[in-house]
Amino acid sequence: MTTPHLKKSIGSSSSRLALLLIALVFACLGIRQSAQAGYIVTLQQVGPDVVATGSGPLDLTGLSKSRSFTIGPELKPTAGGFFGAAILTGPTTTTDLYAGNLSGPTSFGSGGLTYASSGSGDMVGKFGGLLGSGLIVPTGYVSGTALSGMAIYRGKTFCTLGVTPGTYVWTWGGGANQNFTLQIPPAINCAPTPRPRPTPAPRP
Repeated sequence: MTTPHLKKSIGSSSSRLALLLIALVFACLGIRQSAQAGYIVTLQQVGPDVVATGSGPLDLTGLSKSRSFTIGPELKPTAGGFFGAAILTGPTTTTDLYAGNLSGPTSFGSGGLTYASSGSGDMVGKFGGLLGSGLIVPTGYVSGTALSGMAIYRGKTFCTLGVTPGTYVWTWGGGANQNFTLQIPPAINCAPTPRPRPTPAPRP
């Protein structure tokens, strides 16, 4: 027979265990959110198209506003040129360019500049070229505010865009949101289209 004191002890132990499990769940969620902090762009092959989707906040501390101009969604895996290696998600709109010292890879493939067929959401991008390196954000963007954008490349594959699968991270400080990440999964639908064989001429 269980005594009242033992029942109370078992009840408190169960409560402590439940609280501990809840704390562990929230801790794991916090770790996951920290790992995914910053702006993250993912390329996906969706049917005959490549879709780039991005989301997350950006902490612009350490970067300085350089200029404002209008630009549309695009992708350029190679280094060199005006913007160097760049990827921008979102619609064509007026943006602010924040320049600074972004540390990370100089390229993410061998392809040239490709303009997206369409874009939506917020215009956000990473660049590195003659202008140095930095970020493109919506005009008047408040540092730390959540962003999200999309760009669609119709009739394209990872191969025709010339991107190399992998995870590419650019940082400009040690803060949780002072990073821009590009995720490119392994390529699919990249097999070259077989050329039709010529029909032999009929023999006389």
